[in-house]
Amino acid sequence: MPPYRVLVLLAVCSPAMVAHGLQAAGAESPDQRLSAILGAEWQWMLEQSPTWASSLGDRQFNDRWPDVSLGAIERRHAHRVAVLGQLDEIDPARLSQANKINHLLFRRLYQDEVEAHPYRWDLLPVTPRDGIQDAASLADSLRFETVKDYDDWLARMRRLPDYMDQTIALMRQGVRAGMVHPKVAMRRVPPQIAKQIVDDPSESSFFEPFEATPDKIPAEAYRRRVAEARRVVIEDVVPAYRRLLEFFEKEYLPACSEQVGAWQLPRGRELYAMKARHFTTTNLTPEEIHQIGLAEVRRIRGEMEKVLRQVEWKGSFEDFLEHLRSDRQFYYADAGELLTAYRSVCKQIDPELVRLFRRLPRMPYGVEPIPAELAPDTTTGYYRPPAADGSRAGTYFVNLYRPESRPKFEIEVLSTHEAVPGHHLQIALAMELDDLPEFRRYIDSAYTAYVEGWALYSERLGEELGLYQDPYSKFGQLTYEMWRAVRLVVDTGIHHFRWTRKQAIDYFAANTAKSILDIENEVDRYITWPAQALAYKIGELKIKELRAEAEERLGGRFDVREFHDVILASGSVPLDLLETNVKDWIAAEEAAPEGDSAAGDLGVSE
Repeated sequence: MPPYRVLVLLAVCSPAMVAHGLQAAGAESPDQRLSAILGAEWQWMLEQSPTWASSLGDRQFNDRWPDVSLGAIERRHAHRVAVLGQLDEIDPARLSQANKINHLLFRRLYQDEVEAHPYRWDLLPVTPRDGIQDAASLADSLRFETVKDYDDWLARMRRLPDYMDQTIALMRQGVRAGMVHPKVAMRRVPPQIAKQIVDDPSESSFFEPFEATPDKIPAEAYRRRVAEARRVVIEDVVPAYRRLLEFFEKEYLPACSEQVGAWQLPRGRELYAMKARHFTTTNLTPEEIHQIGLAEVRRIRGEMEKVLRQVEWKGSFEDFLEHLRSDRQFYYADAGELLTAYRSVCKQIDPELVRLFRRLPRMPYGVEPIPAELAPDTTTGYYRPPAADGSRAGTYFVNLYRPESRPKFEIEVLSTHEAVPGHHLQIALAMELDDLPEFRRYIDSAYTAYVEGWALYSERLGEELGLYQDPYSKFGQLTYEMWRAVRLVVDTGIHHFRWTRKQAIDYFAANTAKSILDIENEVDRYITWPAQALAYKIGELKIKELRAEAEERLGGRFDVREFHDVILASGSVPLDLLETNVKDWIAAEEAAPEGDSAAGDLGVSE
């Protein structure tokens, strides 16, 4: 798909001007008015988030960073409030069925942002997993084919000092407001910043785009830009990171809290309850989620005990976990072998997908190592979506840091989650749903419970795809499911019940075979990203519940490929809407003549 472009009218006018102009002309229908707002807002979102736009393949704003000044944050909030007012002027009853859903979802998207604004999470722009210390990694998502591509990157490098100063100002305001992360997690950040402070510009990650000579650019023109990149790294980029490191070590880290948990932030308990609602797209309370987690831990523990009996383990459960963590037979000594194993498993899964899916994404994916500067402080793997314009495939990133700590038995299950049939299949397929507006195709983070719930559900699908034949690999799948159940207990424990970091680590280690390195990284992730980890298990439980209901009500007429079509056909949606979609399909299937499918009637592609 080519980069998104809107009509000139929408590109230069605010949504309010567009809607007013249509109304004045007397030409608008409710559907036209909504479409005008959605089109204008999509363009506004791209402009407000230029790095995200670049990662989608839209080059309009490739020369800039986001404006994260306090004034810009307030202007964005006021803008969303105004747009919600416009949406409320549209009567949903007068919209087409498709636009009723678009209206509902877009309004919910902005309403969540508006509800979150008073809690000032924007004053926490840096964590060990994300922030300006890793700004250069954006280049991995970009194309460098023309002179303008390099000039845009140079412009971004020159503008980094302003972006840095805005970020420091945000964090300084966070210190004044008491909005700071716990010290134990934030101690990871200074070494990440320090890696950007180099004496040789060619060692800067910002310089990496200039390391390969492009074919389509005149040599002299490219030489000048290489020389300019060297100058900008030394004169602009490195000094900016020196300022950040000095601020971080002298001002920010000393102000960070000694304890962990959102409960200690201003209105912390309310903030966490709000985040729990947003991430799970439910009204579940932290207490209810904690109890769900405890129940799931008990259930999965029973499944794990079956594997111990299968391998005839004679010791305790704790001894078995230690055996898995320490026995060298379960690990590769070489990072290259580990990467090869990941790629091999993905090749094994790909041809089996047709057994469970009628529709697969056209866009391929690759398997690549996590960048070395991030690997020590991040998780086992993650996924990066393809570019919206088709210029970059999806990428499944795997952690090769200390391969001796990364067990073989997690390779199959992690691949089903991050690649296929998990994130890549779902997200790339959503991007190809041409009948949906852009915000539903490309904002995969809007409804984490759906996106991550699908990926966790996909782990269980590995069994139906012929994986987990080895009992240790099956235990790996159960460990990953247990990991997400533990998250419900640990995340609510930290942020609502005031658990210590050690309590969280000990509970995690007692119930999963994950390495201590991974457990510590995971717990520190929960500490700095409250409630996000709740989405996985809550979403998966809803999809499993809906599948069980469909199988029971449809009996022999149940077709898993049709069920998956219904789950995937609307892109990322809240769990209540997903439930409505599936129950409508079940009812239509029950009413359809024997041999017919109602999936097509629900807009599901054959």
